[in-house]
Amino acid sequence: MEDDAPVIYGLEFQARALTPQTAETDAIRFLVGTQSLKYDNQIHIIDFDDENNIINKNVLLHQAGEIWHISASPADRGVLATCYNRTSDSKVLTCAAVWRMPKELESGSHESPDDSSSTAQTLELLCHLDNTAHSNMACVVWEPMGDGKKIISLADNHILLWDLQESSSQAVLASSASLGGKGQLKFTSGRWSPHHNCTQVATANDTTLRGWDTRSMSQIYCIENAHGQLVRDLDFNPNKQYYLASCGDDCKVKFWDTRNVTEPVKTLEEHSHWVWNVRYNHSHDQLVLTGSSDSRVILSNMVSISSEPFGHLVDDDDISDQEDHRSEENDSQVNGAVWPVGAGARLLVRSKFGGSQS
Repeated sequence: MEDDAPVIYGLEFQARALTPQTAETDAIRFLVGTQSLKYDNQIHIIDFDDENNIINKNVLLHQAGEIWHISASPADRGVLATCYNRTSDSKVLTCAAVWRMPKELESGSHESPDDSSSTAQTLELLCHLDNTAHSNMACVVWEPMGDGKKIISLADNHILLWDLQESSSQAVLASSASLGGKGQLKFTSGRWSPHHNCTQVATANDTTLRGWDTRSMSQIYCIENAHGQLVRDLDFNPNKQYYLASCGDDCKVKFWDTRNVTEPVKTLEEHSHWVWNVRYNHSHDQLVLTGSSDSRVILSNMVSISSEPFGHLVDDDDISDQEDHRSEENDSQVNGAVWPVGAGARLLVRSKFGGSQS
């Protein structure tokens, strides 16, 4: 990592939504959604060429509104879903829809990074995740191992399971559940577990984490007061089926074993402000990336709670160079990997281990 210069891609507008294109297996590709109140918003399709250390891009118009959440279909690289704001009767609502990008962009054709003269194309609307009976959408989560036909959406205090039919041009509400209790409870985030035959979903509301069985839409575990303040994000360990990471406004990142939720397995306190996102590396689960409003992105090496012993990340060519520097290994930041994030909307991409990771 230290030998390679970072690749920086600038955006015209502010951006909060980023996702890897998981259905794309031949390229390292990200989708970024912008937020602008004055102009048409955009989705940037960003390809990282790791051989030449350059970025190629395409830009699609998202005229429906500013994008607060974006997710890509795990089965069809041309399909994505967004949560976006729109105004209705002087009220701002967050809606959700499924879109398809133009066919020619699915094949990997790109503009050069300096080509700004071409006209941006528009996304094709496949269907709305109709929220007439349910208010603001917090996020949309695809079934990770499926055929791209099942989606979970979180709307206020409702968790909704949708079936996409007829080439994703229609969404049918299959089942739903809601939070019970006093006050106006609202979901803030959710993740679909890749384990247990994809029958479990974890959600966050206020300071609580909950697990749900999608077959019955019943609650299977509850971690009350998981964080001292609002839980912002969560992610499942891709290799250890009961392990879950969460982060929140208490500046902490916590790791949980859902079989015993009385105490976290481990807690990180590396950030000095709200922690907005936490993600596992999909290939090496000891690598955990967190982003915070303290303007830092931190990559941590969580060896003690990973599925692999230390050493699996070391290339054969590097073993001889490191034999003289071995010491007792503890959980640490990888190579001191702490990246500052500037005020502008910029995307920094590095991929030492391959694949698209956000």
